[in-house]
Amino acid sequence: MEILIWIILMTVIDGLLALVGVFSLWMNDRLLRKILLILVAFSAGALLSGALFHLTAESFENFSVMAVFIYILAGFSLFFIMEKFLYWHHCHDGKCDVHPVSYLLLIGDGLHNFIDGVIIAASFFVSVPFGILTSFMIFGHEIPQELGDFGVLVYSGMKKTKALAYNFVSQLTAVLGGIAGYLLSSSVQAIVPFVLPFAAGGFIYIAASDLVPELHKEPKISKSLLSFLFFIAGILFMLGTKFIFEQ
Repeated sequence: MEILIWIILMTVIDGLLALVGVFSLWMNDRLLRKILLILVAFSAGALLSGALFHLTAESFENFSVMAVFIYILAGFSLFFIMEKFLYWHHCHDGKCDVHPVSYLLLIGDGLHNFIDGVIIAASFFVSVPFGILTSFMIFGHEIPQELGDFGVLVYSGMKKTKALAYNFVSQLTAVLGGIAGYLLSSSVQAIVPFVLPFAAGGFIYIAASDLVPELHKEPKISKSLLSFLFFIAGILFMLGTKFIFEQ
């Protein structure tokens, strides 16, 4: 029961992140861009660090080195396919090219969040601290993504309140994924060793394909340096938590 409470708590928090889009309504473009740059940089570092130092390191306890790398590449490849064919794109400045796929974006995002919920559930079956760390890794990339998705929906003609509500419902599928993962606990516990390196591959894909390229779009050296410092801060944060929880 304790694990279920943790899973629901973390997936509900993940769902509430969809509401961050409301804060962008009162920000000018310059301030929003600066905040997003920091969030994206920190998230990129945290995702890479978490994927390597936590998920991959844990995976080596269950599989050979070659098997771990194969599962990581499988996760990386699946996230690539999902983004390519289901438009699971992560726009971080609210000014993406608009396509007539707003509802498809919401459906794809809902499936993505459902999988996030299953990953959160699986991580708690490893341990509560490990589950919390994995949840925070997911939170890290969700914030800039939700800001971007909200901007895309509004820019495509959807009313702000409707965009916020639809985005929130899409994000709440993480709770369903978490509960499903718990109810199928026997199956989930059996596949946890496979889920961890698979999730690591997905997080590496998000960081390398969606987040880092956004940082390269900043032409100013001073802002690029700032983003790099927050990128390093994200790495050090996840590395620090590893040593703290292993003590």
